[in-house]
Amino acid sequence: MARSDHQAVEDGAYASLAAAVMRELERHFAPLSPGLYLVATPIGNLGDITVRALSVLASADVICCEDTRHSAKLLSHFAIRAKVRPFHEHNEDDERERILREVKSGKAIAVISDAGTPLISDPGFKLVRAAAADGLPVVVVPGASSVLAALASSGLPTDAFFFAGFLPPRSAARRARLAALAAIPGSIIVFEAPQRLREALVDMAEVLGNRPAVVARELTKLHEELLRGGLCGLAGTLEGRDVKGEIAVVVGPPEAADISDEVISARLSEIGSTLSLRDAAKAVADELGVPKARVYALGLKAKDTGA
Repeated sequence: MARSDHQAVEDGAYASLAAAVMRELERHFAPLSPGLYLVATPIGNLGDITVRALSVLASADVICCEDTRHSAKLLSHFAIRAKVRPFHEHNEDDERERILREVKSGKAIAVISDAGTPLISDPGFKLVRAAAADGLPVVVVPGASSVLAALASSGLPTDAFFFAGFLPPRSAARRARLAALAAIPGSIIVFEAPQRLREALVDMAEVLGNRPAVVARELTKLHEELLRGGLCGLAGTLEGRDVKGEIAVVVGPPEAADISDEVISARLSEIGSTLSLRDAAKAVADELGVPKARVYALGLKAKDTGA
């Protein structure tokens, strides 16, 4: 096939795709029913926005966003001229009542974050809770999420996972938080600032051990990067490196041997007041993936010492 023929086929394919998108847009672009709309936006690549998200944002009476200047770039790119208003941690309490009043009066209010799915490590859950308590419609418009993108690309177990948001900035508090997360029987996902990444990985390695992990940087963007290895190795790899961008770290679940006696005893103490030692030992063993005999022995030891 000649080059011109190839181009004709390609142009025809694009035309068909464009026509299909326009039909879908026309189907969706209709007046929105009153309600609170939680709309996911791209985490980097603007092509990841959905047709439904575009239709909701174009039809909403008001779009509430973290940073109006940041969101203005996204909306301008798609020629959306909606009223935009800030909604962030500093004005959340005042804005929440205003948004609820507007929905009750028959308006459609969209909430977006700077990137990704709103409410994930962002303000807003109190707004959703209040709207639900008032019997107001809450509609989610799903899409991009850096949490799920990092997990899916990590190659680490996905059947159970825990998103822990940002770790504390200071080492002592960070290590305490990591110790509380250590026994979770699934992969752990955290966000981290680039300037703190290496020291956070060092703390992870010391508290969690040399678990397999992935540093996911600038997902879906031009300089997307995935660094894989053990926590110790990753900390070494990043030594002296000037890291930039948005970062998520995915850490694999613990092996049974990684869970300390202290963690097991603490969990046993938490649930042991309402169960027999035998039942509590079984519950903790199942939860943490450790031998029941080990848990039972620690429980007996605690009884003997009066701990």
